[in-house]
Amino acid sequence: MLFHKRICHILITFLITICLTDSVFAESLQDKLDTLKQQATSKQTEINSAKSKEMTVSEQLRSIAEQVDNATTAYNDVKNQLDGTNKKINDNEILLKQTQQNLDKREKILGKRLRDIYMHGQISYIDVLVGANNFSDFLTRIDLIKRIIKYDYDLISGILQEKQTITNTQKDLETEHAKIEKLTQAAKEKADILQNKKDQQQALLNKVKNDRQTAEQAYDEIMAASRQVEQMILAYTSSNSDDYSGSGSGQFIWPISGPITSPFGWRIHPIYGTRIFHSGIDIGGDYGMPIHAAAAGTVIYAGWISGYGNAVIISHGGDLQTLYGHNQSLNVSEGQYVSQGQVIAYCGSTGNSTGPHCHFEVRKNGEPVNPLNYL
Repeated sequence: MLFHKRICHILITFLITICLTDSVFAESLQDKLDTLKQQATSKQTEINSAKSKEMTVSEQLRSIAEQVDNATTAYNDVKNQLDGTNKKINDNEILLKQTQQNLDKREKILGKRLRDIYMHGQISYIDVLVGANNFSDFLTRIDLIKRIIKYDYDLISGILQEKQTITNTQKDLETEHAKIEKLTQAAKEKADILQNKKDQQQALLNKVKNDRQTAEQAYDEIMAASRQVEQMILAYTSSNSDDYSGSGSGQFIWPISGPITSPFGWRIHPIYGTRIFHSGIDIGGDYGMPIHAAAAGTVIYAGWISGYGNAVIISHGGDLQTLYGHNQSLNVSEGQYVSQGQVIAYCGSTGNSTGPHCHFEVRKNGEPVNPLNYL
């Protein structure tokens, strides 16, 4: 009996130990699982951060520019609704004022008419007709009575219509004023979003301008984009032959009227003192100013080019091509023939640009040459 008790005690102790061990093991596994999850989250954060850092300056500017465009469109939509509502309110207020003035005049006339009737009594139309001297006078009196009746009818109908117009206009004004409050709030929200996107854009542009590493990265991007442009031109000219226009000095017109803010060629960077190459000339302008084709030709490319932003490339024949960069928007498409002076884009500051201007390049067989030799 004692032996059996000892066996039972040992078995119970063993089972309790197993249960406790399993519990500790389970807790240990859960701890490890939590740790692994934390490590995975941390690693994903590092990956996301690395991806963000890998984005080029030009792509960041492009992304922000698209957000600015979207925010601008949203703001303009609300602003147009707000302007339309304000105009409707203004029109209704003018209508209300004019209608009220007309109503006041009619009510004065009606009041005078009623006072005359009250003081002199209503003349019997039958008595008027019976008092006619002859048939011609009878017809004249009938016509006079018709005119009096019509005048009274029109007077009262006009008053009723104007009162109804005033009632309806006042209701419309109440509705439009309620809309104004909502639209004003919506416009403010859209304007705040737009300003926030512009601030982000300006912050990045300031970094490009003042941070050496970012500026050098931006310069490397524009140089890579310049080589990309050269390859695009060579690929086009190798399979196309443009016979119009030609080469030589003085055959191109200025794409935009403005001062040269940055010349062609090697120059000393104003902040870092390093020599950098500028493949075109920058012509000062303002947002939305039209950019004109320097000469007739075929559009090789119209779209985004890293560093150049929204750009247009035109082949003019005679181994000459022109490029127009940093545009706010484009007015042509690839393959389109354009005449000299035709509006091809609108001035802006897209891409690696710190302000609105037209970056204008002249290329010969894809190689940048001084534009001033052709203007």
